[in-house]
Amino acid sequence: MMRLKKYGLTMFLLSIVGTSLAQMGQQKQRDAEEKYRPLYHFTPQQGWMNDPNGLVYLNGNYHLFFQHNPEKPVWGPMHWGHAISKDLIHWDEQKIALYPDSLGTIFSGSAVIDKDNTAGFGKDAMVAIFTHHNHQEEDRKTGLHQNQSLAYSLDKGLTWTKYKGNPVLPNPGIWDFRDPKVMWHAHSQRWIMTLATKDCITFYSSKDLKTWQKESEFGKEVGAHGGVWECPDLISMDYKGVTKWVLLVSINPGGPNGGSVTQYFVGDFDGHQFHTEDTKIKWLDWGPDNYAGVTWSNLGDRHLMIGWMSNWQYANVVPTTKWRSSSTIPRVLSLDKIGQSFYVASTAPKEIETAFRPLKKYHGGGTKEVSFEQHLPQAYRLDLKDLKQQSFKVILSNESGDELIIGYREDQNAYYIDRSKSGEVSFNEEFPKIASAQRLLNNGTLSFSLYVDVSSVELFADGGLTVMTSLFFPNRPITKVRIVGNKKLEFQELGIAGFKR
Repeated sequence: MMRLKKYGLTMFLLSIVGTSLAQMGQQKQRDAEEKYRPLYHFTPQQGWMNDPNGLVYLNGNYHLFFQHNPEKPVWGPMHWGHAISKDLIHWDEQKIALYPDSLGTIFSGSAVIDKDNTAGFGKDAMVAIFTHHNHQEEDRKTGLHQNQSLAYSLDKGLTWTKYKGNPVLPNPGIWDFRDPKVMWHAHSQRWIMTLATKDCITFYSSKDLKTWQKESEFGKEVGAHGGVWECPDLISMDYKGVTKWVLLVSINPGGPNGGSVTQYFVGDFDGHQFHTEDTKIKWLDWGPDNYAGVTWSNLGDRHLMIGWMSNWQYANVVPTTKWRSSSTIPRVLSLDKIGQSFYVASTAPKEIETAFRPLKKYHGGGTKEVSFEQHLPQAYRLDLKDLKQQSFKVILSNESGDELIIGYREDQNAYYIDRSKSGEVSFNEEFPKIASAQRLLNNGTLSFSLYVDVSSVELFADGGLTVMTSLFFPNRPITKVRIVGNKKLEFQELGIAGFKR
């Protein structure tokens, strides 16, 4: 009897140990899956994400739809995922909005609030305009595999009905015919669709979102043409009382640092044609990891953009497992002028700026190196104001010896990001390469902010005229900061602030 009791006790203890070991194994797997998940950037709970779609604002809620494969963390059958935020930081992922159907998978597009019921779906209907992508071999051979379609929601984006008359804009025989960005053009009282067609842009107009007429083409003779043009956006912006139009165009490949990038043009639009006299190639973000960014369609004079934080060179193989890809932080776009040329500046919105708690401030400098000795949180912001112009580098590091370096080369007047020793870089030969960005100013002082979030850094320099976004995958959390100059660092202020969650 005693042996049986001991045996039972032993088995009981072993079962507890076994359960604990299993739980530890499960926790270890969860920790590995979540290792690189950011704190204040949107990521899907599981599966794949790429382009932001259907950005629209309604009743205090920012709606973010996105290209989504819910089943696997790699590109696959595209759906429209959906998330909602009130503050641009905390996102509540919703059920999938649009599923593939007999006309194809659901590629990128936009959404509008049809407040005047021009389409007849109902007053204030949320209407999505998207590309149906048909993988059927017959359609691919003819080049007719991409067409533009509609869906609408009468309950603020929670449920959707696809229009029975889809597609509303059939393919005229163009291989790349996609990513409709639709806006209301008040002067002509029509909807304007900006559509990516091969490596240029085609504009269409409509009174009711259902019947579309071709207006014009743009881009065959200007801009970068190293790859296909995608995800365009046409925005009316003001500069000191003058109205200019900005055309965003994502291009893949062909970026200044390889792979995916967004270029832009500043000109005029009369409801029919877009014109620009400035033929200089301009990049919205010089870093390797900001692509397919578009703006919310109905924020009035506030031009708020969000992008996909990755690059098609390696997006499918970055070292995350349960999920892949995040969005950039939302960015406020504005116009600036240098000489006779207009430029688009990108800055963090006030919602993001105020989401950090000050940890440390330095004033004046006076040494060749400044270091933050306390361990940092995994998500923080670093602000440097009016540094006397010189070569320097900001070194983000950890106990494992991983280093992400963000710096400035005075001889080239260029910023750079070096992630060659930042941790896991072996998954793609292009990933460790150093990215650089030409500075537009040369005024004797440097000012910039770094937004760091677990596995990404976003640099906003010189009032947002030079911007760089980069992923990195450290073996352990990045918890140290050093700023090293080639001579004494003289600055007005250096501040570090932690994310408040």
